[in-house]
Order: sequence, then C-alpha cells, then structure tokens
Amino acid sequence: MPLRYVLTAAFRKLFTLAALTPAAVLIFSFAMPIVAQDDDEEATRRAIAFFNEGQDAHEAGDLTGAIKLYEAAIKEFDLFPEAELQRGSALLSLDRMDEAEKAFRRAVELRDDWTLALANLGGVLVRKGLYAEAEPFLLKAIKLDTQNFPAYSALTEMRLSDGSSETKRRELLASVTVLTQKANPPVSIWIARAALENSLSDYRSSAASSAAALEIDRSNTGALANAARAAFGLQDVARAKEFVAQLERIDPESDTTKTLQLNVLIETEEYDQALKLIASMIYPTAEVLTLRDRIVSVRSTNTDELEKRLAQNPGDLPALERLCTIYRTKEPQRALDFCRRASEADPNSIKHVIGYGAALLTAGRYAESAMLMQRLIRIEPDNVTIRANLATALFQLKKFSDAKLQFQWLAEKQPDVAATYYFLGVTHDQLKEYLDAMANYQLFLRLADRVNNEMEIERVNLRLPALQRQINSNKGRRNE
Repeated sequence: MPLRYVLTAAFRKLFTLAALTPAAVLIFSFAMPIVAQDDDEEATRRAIAFFNEGQDAHEAGDLTGAIKLYEAAIKEFDLFPEAELQRGSALLSLDRMDEAEKAFRRAVELRDDWTLALANLGGVLVRKGLYAEAEPFLLKAIKLDTQNFPAYSALTEMRLSDGSSETKRRELLASVTVLTQKANPPVSIWIARAALENSLSDYRSSAASSAAALEIDRSNTGALANAARAAFGLQDVARAKEFVAQLERIDPESDTTKTLQLNVLIETEEYDQALKLIASMIYPTAEVLTLRDRIVSVRSTNTDELEKRLAQNPGDLPALERLCTIYRTKEPQRALDFCRRASEADPNSIKHVIGYGAALLTAGRYAESAMLMQRLIRIEPDNVTIRANLATALFQLKKFSDAKLQFQWLAEKQPDVAATYYFLGVTHDQLKEYLDAMANYQLFLRLADRVNNEMEIERVNLRLPALQRQINSNKGRRNE
C-alpha cells in the first residue's frame, strides 16, 4: 500500500504569506516565489482535491486512474513534490521505470533533502542498473536519515549486483544488522540482511534472518528466496525445495523462482528437466547460463574434454567440480588436485572442501580425512555429508567408539538409510555390544535393498547365528 499524505487547510495557506508560521516557511519555502493569493487559492484547492482522489485510487489499486489524478494535481500546482513522488510510485508499480525516474527526479529537485524521494530515485536507478548514478542519492538519503529502510534496501540490491567488494558488503551488513535490532524493523530490512549474509556465505545467519522476515510476512517472495538460497548453502536440499515450492505457488513466472527451481533440479540430478526449463526461458539471466554450463559439465564423463576446458580457463569451476567427482572413485590422488583447485576458485563454498575430504577418504588417507571433517563439523554441525564421511574415516581407523557417535547421529537424522544400520551393527559388534549389534543388523535387513546391498546382507546373515549364541551366553557388554 502506498504512503498516504494528508493535506489540509495548512497546505492551502502555502499561498498566504501572512498566515505562514516559521516552521511552514522552512518546510514550504520553495513555494514562496509564486505566492499569488487571489489567483492561486482556487488552484490550490483543486490540486489538493486531485491529489487526495489520486491517493484513494492508488490505495484501491487503480494505478492508471491514480496517475491521471496526480498529473491533474501537478498541472494545477507544479511545485508539488508529494504528488510527484506518488505519481512515480504508481508508475513504478506499472513497471514504467523511465517515467517513474523522471517523477522521482522532479520530487528531489523540489525538495533535495527529502530522504524518501532520494531513496526512491536511488531505488529506481538501481533497478535500471545505473549503479554509479544511484549511489550518491542513496548515500545522501542514509546520511540524512540513518534509519531510511528503503535506501538501505536499494543499496543492498546495488552492492549485490555491482560486484562490490566483500569489505563493502560487510560494512553494509554491519549497518543493516543494527537496524534489525531496532524495535519493529520492517520485513525489507530483514530481507536485506539475509541477502547480504548469503552473499558472504554465512548461510546459517541468513537462514535465521530469513525466518525473522517470514515471521513478519510468510508470503514474502524475497524472504522465501533468501531462505531457499541459505538452505542450498547449508546443503539442506529438502528444506530448499519447501521454500521453492512456496515460491512456485506465489510467483511462478519470476526469474528468481525459475532460477531456484533450476538449483533444485540440479541438486536432485534431474538434468533433463533442468535443461527443458532453461529452454523455456526467453531471456535467461547470467546466473541461469552459468547453471546451464554447470549441467553440461556435471553430465560430462569425458575427462579429456574437461581438462581441455581447464587448459583454456584454469578457473573453470564447473569443470573442476566435475573432475573432482569423476576422479574421486577411480584416481583419488588426481581428484585431490581438482578438488583443491575448485575450493580455491570458490573459497566461500564449503562443498569443495567436503569434496577434498571425500577424496582423501577414497585415497585411504583416513586420518587426514577425519581431521578435516572434524574441523568442518564445527562450521556445519548439521551437514549429513560431513558426518557420513567422518563416520567412515573413524570406522576405517578402527576408532569404533567415536564412529558409533557419528553413525547414531546419522540414524537419527535419516532413519530410513539402510547402510547406516549396517555400519552401526558392525561398530557395536566390534565394541562387543552384542544386543545393540543385533538390533541394528535387524534394522538393516528390514531396510536393505536385495540387489544393491546383496553383499552386506550375506555378511549379516552369516554373522547372526554366532551373534545370537554370544547373546544367549551373556557375552559382551552393554552399550554405555
């Protein structure tokens, strides 16, 4: 809903110099040169009437009608910054950005210290990609009003789009964070904070900020998009899918929604569907084109071709990621180099470090892998992949007590994964906790796939008779 301005008889006194109070002279001094009491009094009344009717139409959603009424008001009184601002707001809602920019520029021309007009002009310039022009207006608005939420929101959008340095983004985040600590901050400032946190790979903080925004407005698309990006950053694809599903219901055709849909399809390895979605886009964004290149790389099994790409562009992240994955199983020592280079090319992403740790595991360097995963858990304690790799490394090092804790955590988080119970069963068995070993082996047999888990099923079935005899003989010890 647009801001509404109440113009009463005090506004009409604009034209009656004798009636002006000192405060009114300060506020409306721009009008003094055109005072003409007798001729302009009626025009002033008409301007106010048109303006108020315009606000009524604006609030009712009749944007075209509102614009005509604001223009009628301006025709009656051409030094009317409030009408210019409201006209610009209505034009912006109709995506008529060039006209909106002119209206906001006129409002600023009439009142160059009006922070709301400065913020709106800066905001529309940001939307047009005119960042150098936008910045001075936004910085002036913030200097005059340190709690100017629209200016901070627009400045955030600019800092995220113009390639601003990490230092500048951190400085802006510090200011925005202070605003979120004020009483009743608007949803827009929580969205700005979450977006900045995402850009700095502080996904856990972004998730919390997004949750705060959604507490204010559960259907806010900006908050939902930030929440989805934070979930992707935390490797929580299931949670990301929930937020993207909400966006699909609310705003299915937006670039943001489609880009996040692409991320879901890529993470779930539905590459054909992802390419179909890209093909349906008339004007794919730069981010979408990057995701397309990632799909091509992810699907490629031609290591020679991928390495040729790297020869041309050593920082080709999709190629590095794919080579890290391909070589991890068949040539883990080579994989280590590609995983390391992927991490260097994208230092804010933890997933490349996880890939490096997984390559260490495949290479049989269990102690190094375990040490790395333990450090990563301090950063992402709820990351299933890190926990699984750590559990496996500890298991291979025969540190069964430590491995058991990790497998138990995995079983709690993902109770339907058969392999977890197999390793838990073996771990309890090695620790001579036979009752717990039996319970976990049985859970494994209940969940296991007869084809994919054929070898493990055979091993468990061979073990169970002897294990039962040990239990019957009261051998072993209780799980502590």
